[in-house]
Amino acid sequence: MTRDSSVDMRTRMQEFLPKLVLAPSFALVLLFVYGFIAFTIYLSFTDSRMLPSYGLEGWENYSKLFRIREWETAVTNLAIFASLYIVICTLIGLLLAIFLDQKIRGEGVLRPIFLYPMALSFIVTGTAWKWFLDPGIGIENTMHLWGWESFEFGWIKDRDMAIYTIVIAAVWQTSGFVMAMFLAGLRGIDNEILKAAQMDGASNFQLYRRIIIPLLRPAFLSAFVILSHLAIKSYDLVIALTGGGPGNATAVPATFMYSYTFTRNQMGIGAASAVIMLMTIAAIMVPYLYAELREKK
Repeated sequence: MTRDSSVDMRTRMQEFLPKLVLAPSFALVLLFVYGFIAFTIYLSFTDSRMLPSYGLEGWENYSKLFRIREWETAVTNLAIFASLYIVICTLIGLLLAIFLDQKIRGEGVLRPIFLYPMALSFIVTGTAWKWFLDPGIGIENTMHLWGWESFEFGWIKDRDMAIYTIVIAAVWQTSGFVMAMFLAGLRGIDNEILKAAQMDGASNFQLYRRIIIPLLRPAFLSAFVILSHLAIKSYDLVIALTGGGPGNATAVPATFMYSYTFTRNQMGIGAASAVIMLMTIAAIMVPYLYAELREKK
């Protein structure tokens, strides 16, 4: 074997080895992620009940889905939750990032404190906030023990207000993560641009309004995509905090899907709701990925 052929074979092995190592993981992802997505889409067109069935019904499950009042309630709750969650998280995250970007003393301590809630699972967050908001043992009971007898905060038991308790818990957990995204964006802005604007007489307000915030557009877009994804697939936080109640007051599409698939034995309708959620996430992710890839090219 010549030296050139030996080098050529070694090069081929170096190129082939990473593919060989990644092949099992790729196969598992292909089967257990995309395979089950395809199977769920198929089930949404069948008459599946307690167990998967293969009798096709066409669009019947989707037609039934949009006639179910619980689904309408779940979609309405998701609209309220997602809009408030995204807007409030973005505002708080941006303000915290601007605050930390002032090179304040103790930033190294404050940053982990703001980021700490994101290290918790949504189950832990939901359980902790459930205790905190419960009128019998939480903040209302504490205020009564301190002598403020007229204090009331029973949102978690109120059908009209319970959805906002989920917003509070979700914002508390995620705002620090959004802050980190904006802080990275702020630290990536060229200081020469800011110095030039200041030399031209721009005030701090004008700097942020006309230069800094427009330059943070990629961070805003990334935050929107991530928060939208978290809002649409929110299940564990809702179950831990309110269980979807009182009644059906805080049900969201994720809890609706689980309920109809595994407890009401309506697997076809549950699969249809899961496909609608997947389409919603895809409608957000695909344009974002397209814009990112186009920008890199």
